[in-house]
Amino acid sequence: MDLSRVQWRKSTRSAPNGGDCVELAFAHTRVAIRDSKDPGGPVLVVGGNGFRLLTESIKRDGAGSVGG
Repeated sequence: MDLSRVQWRKSTRSAPNGGDCVELAFAHTRVAIRDSKDPGGPVLVVGGNGFRLLTESIKRDGAGSVGG
């Protein structure tokens, strides 16, 4: 997926130093997620429903429990 033209957004809750933050970009029906400290690094792309499930899981259980 070509993400060269998407606009990345950083969380409004991110710390001023940029630590421990992700950036999101919306591309058609998908959401791209990357580490704000490594913008050229790997990107996770999920569908809208997958993103909803991910954020619900983080809100419910905390980020440390996602996928485990």
